Formats: sequence, C-alpha cells, structure tokens
Amino acid sequence: MKSKSRLAAFPPDRQRGSERDQAVAARRWRSPFPTGSARVRPAVRSLGAGLVSLLFLAVAGCGSSSEPNANGLEKDHISVGVLPIPDAAPLFMAIKKGFFRAEGLTVKTEILQSSSFAVPKLRSGALDISLDNYVASFAADDQGAAHWHLIADSYQAGKGAFVVLVNPKSSIKDPKGLQGKKIAIPSLHSVGQLMITATLDTYGVEPDSVTYVEMPFPQMPAALEKKQVDAVWTPDPFISAMQKSMGARTLLDTAEPGGPTSDFPMAGWGVLDDYAQKYPKTVAAFQRAIGKAQRVAAGDRGAVAKILPTYVKGLPPDTAQLITLGAYPTTLNPIRLQRVADLMLQYGFVKKKVNVKPMIVSPPIAK
Repeated sequence: MKSKSRLAAFPPDRQRGSERDQAVAARRWRSPFPTGSARVRPAVRSLGAGLVSLLFLAVAGCGSSSEPNANGLEKDHISVGVLPIPDAAPLFMAIKKGFFRAEGLTVKTEILQSSSFAVPKLRSGALDISLDNYVASFAADDQGAAHWHLIADSYQAGKGAFVVLVNPKSSIKDPKGLQGKKIAIPSLHSVGQLMITATLDTYGVEPDSVTYVEMPFPQMPAALEKKQVDAVWTPDPFISAMQKSMGARTLLDTAEPGGPTSDFPMAGWGVLDDYAQKYPKTVAAFQRAIGKAQRVAAGDRGAVAKILPTYVKGLPPDTAQLITLGAYPTTLNPIRLQRVADLMLQYGFVKKKVNVKPMIVSPPIAK
C-alpha cells in the first residue's frame, strides 16, 4: 500500500527552526580535554647560542609527540551528534572506558533534539559524525538531499522498546481508534512514522487517516498530558517517565514480535559525502572504538543502564535499571538494513529502490 500521510505542524518554534534556533535549543557538551598553550621560558643568556638551539629543539620535539598524533589521524578531535535515547549509549561508554582515547581520538558530543538537525550541522562542519535513523538516511539519499555513508550500527528495536502511548483518560481503546488522530513523532517521514504506518496497516488503518506532528522526545510528555496531541510514539526512557508521571497507556507496540517491524534496524553512525575519503584513518579509529563499546553494550545491559543517566537529562538511575531496551548489533549488515529501505519503498517513503550496500563504509579489521 502506497500512501502519504497528512501532516500537521506545531508553531514554527516547535519545528526545526533556523540554525541559530537549533544551536540554542540543543544541549551542548564540553570536551573533557581542555585546550591551551604552553609558554617556553626564554633561554638563560649565559648559555651559548648552540646550547640554546639544542634546548629549544628538545622542547619543541616533546611538544609535537602528543599522543593523539601518534596514530597519524587526519583529525584527532571530532564532534559527534547524538540524541538522548538508548541508541547513543555505546558512544558514551566508549568515551568513559577510554576506547576513543586509545585510538588517539578526543570526542566532543552534542545533544540534538532530533536527527533532522544533523545534516545542516554536518554540512557546516559543526559535526563530523552523527547518529541518524536509517529511514531518514535512506530518504535523504533517495531525494538527493544528503548522501550518507554509514560507518557503524547502533540500535535495533525490541518488544516494548518503541510504542505509541495515549493519555490515561483518552477515549482511544485500540489501534483502530487512531484514525483521524494526531500522533507526535520526533521527525516527519522518519523511522517512527514508517513503523507506525506499517503496524497500523496490519489493523486495517489507512496511513493517510493519521496526522503526524513533529516534536522532540522531551516535549512529548507535556503535550500528551495537555492533550495537544492524541498519542505519542516514543522509546524508553520516555515510555517509563510518562507511565510513571501520568499513567500513560500503551496502545500500540511498533516492534511487536511477528509484526512488520519486529527487530527493526533503527539507527547507526554516519558521515556525509566524501568525509570518509578525506579522513579514512579518523573514521577507522572511530569504527574500532565504537565497535568495542557496541560489543560491551550487546552483552552487558547493566553497563547500558549505568551510562544512560549521564547523558539523558533527568533520568534517575533507578529508572534506568528498569527501562525496556532493544538490541545493540555488533556488525553493520547490509542485508538487515536493506529490509528498512524495501519497507520504505512499499509504503511510499522513497520513490525508487535504495541500494544500501554502497552506502556502507567497511570497518577495519579489529586489532
């Protein structure tokens, strides 16, 4: 079934906005590695000119052998865009565990309101790498709006990890009740909209009977409570927060086992255009570090729960221990990702078949 959904929008201040608005809205993270310059004291005049030269060369030599440069990286300081959701956990784990530092990389993170903010920041050079959901990446490639190159996988949907919630006093009792209603999603024409569309199709709900409202995850609880929207599509920890604060009710699980988007590939790390060609060693270093963290996340749920409160604002550590998580794939598999692109074609999210394999930057052999 191919059909496009009707779209509603909040006032301009709730939409993407200008680059200036985005910069103000997004939470910025400071690099833990301070920058500065060291001064070399003037040589004592009584020393001979030759000895002064030798001392100067020795000091200069020590300063140029800094650890990040030892690996020959084209860039040893990079900025990475993230969202305050579990998808990004391996990145923060890699920072904390020193995986990036071991590769000679200093990573600065910037919290984005949604993945739609990533492209302009990548193009301007404000970001080097960003987390992006695969639906947005493939749609941009299809439209020629941006050419993403995927360098690492991040997150896969699991049962109960991505649901549609309604206000506890809502009259909507089942998925069919969403016809003619407004559903908040973080980005239009993105992964949330695709998962809802495909899942509602199994209930006989026409895609164009639903209106989607673009809204960052952190704004959804208030909007649902004030009934500015009829439902919200969200992952944990926002699911747990809304259930705890207002008794929000789960209406639809968009990753229900056996459904069209069960175990659905959600998001990965990517760069734009020829970045991977310009900075191959930097990208390879990132891939090695994030790969180590991804393997830790895949095998240690406790480690993920522990890192979440460090970048998800206001998330209590005890709540982090209880949230529903998806999976952390350890390989960037083109067959898995092609499933996303093919579903997009089925529901009219792209005009032509998107071949995923050429978009993938093969990771280096693990050390």
